[in-house]
Amino acid sequence: MKKLLLAFICFFGLQLSSAQELLADVKVDYSAIQNSNNQVYKTLESSLKNFINQTQWTDKKYEVHERIQCVFYFIITEKTSNRFKGSLTIQSQRPIYNSDKQTPIINFQDTNIEFDYTEFEQLVFDSRRFSGKNLTDLIGFYIYFILGYDADSFSNLGGTTYFETSQKIAQSSENQGFKGWSTFDGIKARTTIINDLLKPTANTLREINYLYHIKGLDTFYTNELNSKNNIANTLIRLQTYQNMLQFFPIDIFMSAKKGEIASIFSGGIPISNNFPTLKQTLETIAPTDKEQLWDKMKN
Repeated sequence: MKKLLLAFICFFGLQLSSAQELLADVKVDYSAIQNSNNQVYKTLESSLKNFINQTQWTDKKYEVHERIQCVFYFIITEKTSNRFKGSLTIQSQRPIYNSDKQTPIINFQDTNIEFDYTEFEQLVFDSRRFSGKNLTDLIGFYIYFILGYDADSFSNLGGTTYFETSQKIAQSSENQGFKGWSTFDGIKARTTIINDLLKPTANTLREINYLYHIKGLDTFYTNELNSKNNIANTLIRLQTYQNMLQFFPIDIFMSAKKGEIASIFSGGIPISNNFPTLKQTLETIAPTDKEQLWDKMKN
């Protein structure tokens, strides 16, 4: 699934003049819906792509190479009249300095989405009030979520303003009758996640996200050994969260990074004697990945 979704990321050469902060692709998978008007899904897909890429989401000017590559992958499993239900996978990535490579920042699936949509309707977003249909609210929430995670990877706690906008969207959407927002929907509810990210408890995790990229990946191709040691020492700080099984931001970070982490420490220059502590930390934080990922890492 991950490879499939990342394949949808592309450079929209014809759209660069109107694109803003994001370079997004949108895919609407309606294969689970039988005997339906398929055109509405294609229209939805096109409308969302234009809406995301042509809306200016911040007051900052982004150069072409700075635009955040991301994917919004909808799987529609139910449609009743104008109400759509299903899941949404969000992926984003950012460049690694001194290389032509990208690193995943978010790889997250929201399995509890629903919204109202009428074909050809104009998509309108206002972060200060609920739209009434939940579609642009949902998209806006995750766009500022993406912007926040991206900014955090370049500056310590740099995404706070964007996360606060996501929080405002969640607050205005929480009691509007659509699933997935309320704290009663569990640790993966949007309101719960964004509240957790803005708590002081999350500051260590957000700093880990920053240091992992700035002191680790962004110097990897100029000094591999130093970078790997920095990454190892940074990830060992995840021990802070080893008893916080209900803190879902940890899962979001690991979902995006675990494959990359295993790859970094599965070859190349061996690191110093902090490797056993790193491996133990990863096995504690993400025990289900021990056999597939952590056991393949080498000192």
